[in-house]
Amino acid sequence: MPSRFRVDAPFKPAGDQPQAISQLVEGVRSGLSQQVLLGVTGSGKTNVMSWVVEELQRPVLVLSPNKTLAAQLCAEFRRLLPNNAVEYFVSYYDYYQPEAYIARTDTYIEKDSSRNDDIDRMRHSTTQNLLTRRDVLVVASVSCIYGIGSVEDYMGESLHIEKGESIRREVFLRKLTEMLYERNDYDLARLRFRVRGDVVDLVPANEEKVYRVEFFGDEVERIQELDAITGEILGVKDEFTVFPASHYVTPADKLRLAMADIEAELEERCRWFDEHGRLLEAQRLRQRTNFDLEMLRETGTCAGIENYSLHLTRRNPPAQRVRQPAAEL
Repeated sequence: MPSRFRVDAPFKPAGDQPQAISQLVEGVRSGLSQQVLLGVTGSGKTNVMSWVVEELQRPVLVLSPNKTLAAQLCAEFRRLLPNNAVEYFVSYYDYYQPEAYIARTDTYIEKDSSRNDDIDRMRHSTTQNLLTRRDVLVVASVSCIYGIGSVEDYMGESLHIEKGESIRREVFLRKLTEMLYERNDYDLARLRFRVRGDVVDLVPANEEKVYRVEFFGDEVERIQELDAITGEILGVKDEFTVFPASHYVTPADKLRLAMADIEAELEERCRWFDEHGRLLEAQRLRQRTNFDLEMLRETGTCAGIENYSLHLTRRNPPAQRVRQPAAEL
């Protein structure tokens, strides 16, 4: 796997480009926090940035104001850096309606949303490459400013499998379930696994391919990559790592602590509503939160789990945080 950025282009820097590349690289190395590259449309600004990345050899985040421009930039960088991990990280919502309450008619509107499976796969590909390699360039919209769970938990819950490794099939299946993969022996798709005797087929969160793990007793006998549609064998692997199906995966011990914190905050908020005569709001809050807690208890996740990220990541509430000077943020 390549570990260095390398531009693959049929042309070399020309005109004012070499000078711009040199000045931008020197500015980064000297610690400048802001630089501007000016140029008319078609002057090769994306190419210049690719050569700058090649010179600096650092992971890069490219921020775009919208999904459309992000997709265009991602395509251009992939063309110029074909052997490196150029990733696309934007919001995965095709449709999003936030929850709302209309006081005049006493109407509660639940949150409703539709996720784009392909974009969710690319988000997982982004995070996994950032954690496993250095030659990563991420083109993102402003959605990248929102937290997506704990890096430590995400890495800690991953599973590395090697050919010849001693592991019981039942332990492997239980671990997949703990990582929030769904068993479905009839309709194999992303985030699901299928079991047929000593053969386990899995479609990871960041892939469209099928990984087949064959067991012989308590040993991993063979690992294969398969085409998800035709079943054709694409390759044989000696090892691979399965990452969780959700960025919000949480270890069981931390989940229990988080649920206790959620219950404590629920009682605190409901007590406030009761004291102020807002019984309907208290009842609705209890109903919704208790349903989420039951889902967390039984499945390890729930709809809108990001709403509980404060407790799942064990961060201090905003009122308890020490405010830092703006220069340090």
